[in-house]
Amino acid sequence: MTTFLAYEDKGETSAALPLVLIHGHPFDRTMWHPQITEFAPARRVVAPDLRGYGESPVVPGSTPLSTFAEDIAALLDDLGVTEFVLAGLSMGGQIAMECYRRFPHRVRGLVLADTFPAAETTEGRRSRNAMADRLLREGMAGYADEVLYKMVAPHADAGVAAHVRRMMTATDPEGAAAALRGRAERPDYRDLLTRVTVPALVVVGADDEYTPVADAEAMHAALPDSALHVVDGAAHLPNLERPEEFNKALGDFLARLD
Repeated sequence: MTTFLAYEDKGETSAALPLVLIHGHPFDRTMWHPQITEFAPARRVVAPDLRGYGESPVVPGSTPLSTFAEDIAALLDDLGVTEFVLAGLSMGGQIAMECYRRFPHRVRGLVLADTFPAAETTEGRRSRNAMADRLLREGMAGYADEVLYKMVAPHADAGVAAHVRRMMTATDPEGAAAALRGRAERPDYRDLLTRVTVPALVVVGADDEYTPVADAEAMHAALPDSALHVVDGAAHLPNLERPEEFNKALGDFLARLD
């Protein structure tokens, strides 16, 4: 299957493992700009726009995490990337877990940032589907204004906050709604984490309300070989809010794998 995803493919093939970055909802690949800038000089870095986001095609209806994972596998096949370090944030972290479930032999290291592995609750499913309806009805702007200072801390750099809001408001409501509906039906990955055979890094913003530190600690405890890094002064997007600290933790992890 030939991929239809838009993507960034930076850096040269080298002895270092390629790094694949999966963005969260409702963002796009530009959320990884600080990491692409930092790591592409020494390794290949691939960052796609998920279907429904950024410059990738919008597919209405419902997009399960398995479809996102299949898209990523197809893209990496097209690019000739057979083994890699896989990093995902928030929904991207859940997609990374689904990727590991489907093709663990290709994943040499797993980075789970500001995410959680449990299946959705009954109330959570209702809430996600209601939000999908709202986004289709009202568009993204009102939602973006409501959640901006939960995505980033209230004291976040103004330029970072503006970038985050710009990503949210640029997202097509149909793509965002399809992802919300699919994510509402996601499987439980908690048992999977106990069977991960590669090193893992768990990162979380200390002030993250969506995926609090306790969720990261539980993932760290479940994973057989993992490191945990809590980023002070950051909320749900520590890779943008505190890029130097995030990059240091990721860089140390990559050096260990290389």
